[in-house]
Amino acid sequence: MLQAPLKPANLVVTYNQTYSTMAKTDAVSTQDSAIMAAQAKPTPQTRQTAEPDSSIELRHLSRYLVRNLGMLNAAFGDLPLSPVQAHTLFELGKQPLTIKELACKLSIDKSNASRAIKHLVDKNLAHSQIHPRDNRCLVVQLTPAGKKLLVKLDTQQNQLFQEILAQLTPAQTSQIEEALMLYNQAVHNAKQQSGCQIRQATAQDDAAIAKVIRDVSAEYGLTADKGYSVADPTLDCLSQIYSQAGANYWIIELEGRILGGAGIAPLANNNGICELQKMYFMPEIRGKGLATRLALMALDFARETGYQSCYLETTAALNEAVKLYEKLGFVHLSAPLGNTGHDACEMPMLLELNQ
Repeated sequence: MLQAPLKPANLVVTYNQTYSTMAKTDAVSTQDSAIMAAQAKPTPQTRQTAEPDSSIELRHLSRYLVRNLGMLNAAFGDLPLSPVQAHTLFELGKQPLTIKELACKLSIDKSNASRAIKHLVDKNLAHSQIHPRDNRCLVVQLTPAGKKLLVKLDTQQNQLFQEILAQLTPAQTSQIEEALMLYNQAVHNAKQQSGCQIRQATAQDDAAIAKVIRDVSAEYGLTADKGYSVADPTLDCLSQIYSQAGANYWIIELEGRILGGAGIAPLANNNGICELQKMYFMPEIRGKGLATRLALMALDFARETGYQSCYLETTAALNEAVKLYEKLGFVHLSAPLGNTGHDACEMPMLLELNQ
């Protein structure tokens, strides 16, 4: 089970004073951003964060971290390397790379990667040669001088971070590591989800989302004769079913194709309890964090609607889904709630929404 999300300002404890002081210089832009955020009306398609100003805080903190680590300087520490060149040196120290591979690792475009390589080659810190398996591209590796400079760079950076960690307790260090791993994964997922649109389902989406549910069910052997949701008589008119009070269904669209969805609806004869329903994703959009994002959006909707608990039924065949639900805080129940008709879903789970 995941711990409660850490506030952005707690990610780096030692920057609290610096953050407070430096933030004053951005008072005008911060105030403007806050006014714009306050004026923006929430929509069902957009997941609202727990704190309206959290994105502004995180943006500030990210900028200050970059500045305080010297990433905006012309030189990396006291060595004759720009930050991009230093990162290039680090990556080439692990293994020879093509320009395309380097650009991918550094999350920069190929032209910037090419310039970084050229600077290192001009300084005799790296050299290139024809790729042994593809004569159309070059592979770059460090020279002896480059390897020697990399040792100095490692020593310099180790000393810098030892001085930073000297300000923290072991528990604070672990907290920062965990928070930064979550943050880094979130950044990665956001990039992976580029082009994906999450919105409320309409009647025009009914056929497409029904096909997604049938295709994914067939992939996992969840046949209609076994009592799974693919057998629901309402499968072809989901927008109508989820138009009732306290219900909603969201779909994921990519390049005009409906590739996934999930819904929230009241659990019959159980006041204050909703059910997370029909959460299915095609292979094209799996592994991008979209299941987590859509589940969080649905749970936010459930809280805002006034539900106290969220229920779901799943099966061990959906191993990835079970792991996701557990990470979100769902606990396994010994017996199902209500009468959903999904007898083959042998794993009932419940999440208390106000914890």
